[in-house]
Amino acid sequence: MVMQPFNEKKSSSLSSQILKILAKVSSERDLHRGGLAQAVVNLSRLFTTERATLPQHYLDDPAHASAYFSYFLPVNLSKVQVLLDELSENNGIETSEHPMAVLDLGCGPGTGSLALLDWLWHRKPEQARILSVLASDASSAPLQDATKLWEGYCRGVGIGSTGLRSVEGNLEHPLKGELGKQIVRGGPYDLMIMANCLNELFPGSIDPPVERAAVIEQLLPFLAPHGTIMIIEPALRQTARALHQMRNYLLKKGLCTVYSPCLHEGACPALDHPDDWCHEERPWQTPPTIAALDREVGFIKDALKFSYLLLRTDGRTIAKRSLNTYRVVSELRELKGEKRAWLCNETGRPEVGRLDRKASPQNAALDSWHRGAIVQIERIVRKEKEGKVSLVGRIESDVAVKIVRSV
Repeated sequence: MVMQPFNEKKSSSLSSQILKILAKVSSERDLHRGGLAQAVVNLSRLFTTERATLPQHYLDDPAHASAYFSYFLPVNLSKVQVLLDELSENNGIETSEHPMAVLDLGCGPGTGSLALLDWLWHRKPEQARILSVLASDASSAPLQDATKLWEGYCRGVGIGSTGLRSVEGNLEHPLKGELGKQIVRGGPYDLMIMANCLNELFPGSIDPPVERAAVIEQLLPFLAPHGTIMIIEPALRQTARALHQMRNYLLKKGLCTVYSPCLHEGACPALDHPDDWCHEERPWQTPPTIAALDREVGFIKDALKFSYLLLRTDGRTIAKRSLNTYRVVSELRELKGEKRAWLCNETGRPEVGRLDRKASPQNAALDSWHRGAIVQIERIVRKEKEGKVSLVGRIESDVAVKIVRSV
């Protein structure tokens, strides 16, 4: 089986301004090269195979903080910017003439805040100048890094640095204490960012997804009518499925709708089978510093892998929905004599394929399918053989196939 290239579009990349400020602040840390590489390996292990032992305040550890700052922060920053691109396509979040109010929860060293500041600076500098961000984390150490990065970036591009306010707080109870006062005072918010933090909340709970959904429910009243909650989680089965479960809980209560990635508000079909989960894989231009660390530790960071939700209350969606419109949720697999992919919409999560001998100008777009693409299929045929309906839907030669949106 051969996997087709997952994307023909240009890879995402970090701006020169971001790379400069990251290099400057990284150089101020005293962790030597060999120690940094080992710290990256250790933190990666805690994020993946040893998640159960991940300390609650892991960024308070200098080695973990250096590893996150040098290796994981640039990757996660790019993920935020990829989703800002996606959100802006028919929402125009950068076109407002009013100051943009943002809540960055579980911000770490200001990943989401810095990502947005840089993203706006390259699209509408006047909006970057008046951007207002309330950033919060459970620890004070990463908040200090967030302030340092924000101020350094602002100096680098020549704008004022007063747009960031930081406050330490318990994210499991965001409306309590000083954090709660600040959230109430600063709302409503055009954008709320929760990047790689929800999965770390309520680790000892009987039902963590329900507890996390309750946090989102508390925040929704402070979302502007046109606003978005951006949730990014690791592309691991455990964390992604927990995100799907949280999504189901919120949508079942009618608290919000999904702008993206889902094309429906029904139950997530990825949860029907215990081995399934939904995640993204977007191409990325690896910065030289990360490429060097990859070579040293044996990692490959040439793509952005994550699970996500963009939630809204105004019903706006990334694409017009219909029974014939699907999200591609796998790579395009090249089998003997055919190509297949898994799709998703309100009808479920079907596997759909086209025999090579059925290839035609009408369905040629299938050859460019990739994970995350939104596609339209005029008709899917399910043939019956020996009294059983085929589990694989077929695209015939006379069926029109169209890519509505690439990634």
